[in-house]
Parts: sequence; structure tokens; C-alpha cells
Amino acid sequence: MRDSMTMSNPHEGPATLSVKAKPNSRKSMLELQPDGTWIAYLKSPPVDGKANEELVRLVANHFDVSKSCVSIKTGASSRLKLVTVAF
Repeated sequence: MRDSMTMSNPHEGPATLSVKAKPNSRKSMLELQPDGTWIAYLKSPPVDGKANEELVRLVANHFDVSKSCVSIKTGASSRLKLVTVAF
């Protein structure tokens, strides 16, 4: 399920998403904000990279790509992250 507000043409190459991670949430979901940024609600705690792993899985599932197409470009140890999705 590609979001039309973020990607106008999936063949343009990689897209970079601005994501605010919220670890230790009740449910795991990705939510688009009106300003074009994303909030990632993650069940995993921010320990030993578990929340980052869940974020990569969540983004890959949302945009229907493999996990290897998703990478955290910046912010691996912070809540604000830039995530790259390759199509």
C-alpha cells in the first residue's frame, strides 16, 4: 500500500521519510501526519536495536517492499529518524 502523498511515482528511486519513533506503544502502526512526516508506534523497547528492527519491518510492510529495501539513514539512536525506502 504505497501512500500517494509521499510517493508520486514509485519508479523515481528511493524515498526518504521523516519518522518519529514512539517505542513501548500498545500497538505497532505507522501514521502519516498532515505535515508529511510519519509517526511510528512501536511495541518494542528501544533496547539492543529492537525498536529499529521493528521500524524497518513496519515500513517495509506498509510500502509492500522487502526489509532489505528499507534502511535507517540517520537517527538510529534517537526518536527522530530519516528512513530510506528503495523501490
